[in-house]
Amino acid sequence: MSELFHRVNLLLGEETVQKFGSLRVIIFGLGGVGSWCAEGLVRNGFKKLTLVDYDTITETNCNRQLPATSKTIGRYKTDVLKERFEEINPDVEICVRSEVYSPANSESFHLSDYDVIVDCIDSMQCKMHLIREATKTDAFFISSMGAALKIDPLQICVDEFWNVQYDLFARRIRKNIRKGELPSKPFLCVYSTEQTLIGSEIQEVDGERKRINGSTAHVTAMFGFTIAGEVVKHFYSQIQ
Repeated sequence: MSELFHRVNLLLGEETVQKFGSLRVIIFGLGGVGSWCAEGLVRNGFKKLTLVDYDTITETNCNRQLPATSKTIGRYKTDVLKERFEEINPDVEICVRSEVYSPANSESFHLSDYDVIVDCIDSMQCKMHLIREATKTDAFFISSMGAALKIDPLQICVDEFWNVQYDLFARRIRKNIRKGELPSKPFLCVYSTEQTLIGSEIQEVDGERKRINGSTAHVTAMFGFTIAGEVVKHFYSQIQ
């Protein structure tokens, strides 16, 4: 396994990769964006990851989510990814929490213990709470905006939260977050400037009506890899 990160070492230097391995990362949401972000980090030498997602894999996940295959349906996403990452690098230290992040349990995550906090949550209320709490820490925090209803990966962008444009989800978050406590510091968001396509339906989920949006693997994965890239760039720049 000594050659596992040889190509990364050539590009970024052994000191950088060793730094990656010491950083504590927590990723909230392991769907079409978060699962690929986690994969990108593990393959670049990040070893200490906490994976947070309450959901089990369904057949509808198989078009875009890394852990979803016909053989993993019904299993927790956290468990499947933990096994996968341990196969990639037996030295990883993966902590799984198969639960929802919410205002009610937020203190149990001890966000101040982490060097990197990644937000790939879909729920607006939980996302806003995480944004508020994560920006109170010293961690590098980055958030995914809406990756659904898009087909053009070339329109994916990165900018500070208040500068995000053409993203309806970000607009709704900003509108609602202004009604309460504002984020404590600037943070980056990954988003798309592509005009939102029409491709949704309303379904009954656990007794509630929920809007289901169409999405594609190549866009959601690019969101995730872009987040991983921003994490890599941030800590690489600190060492140079």
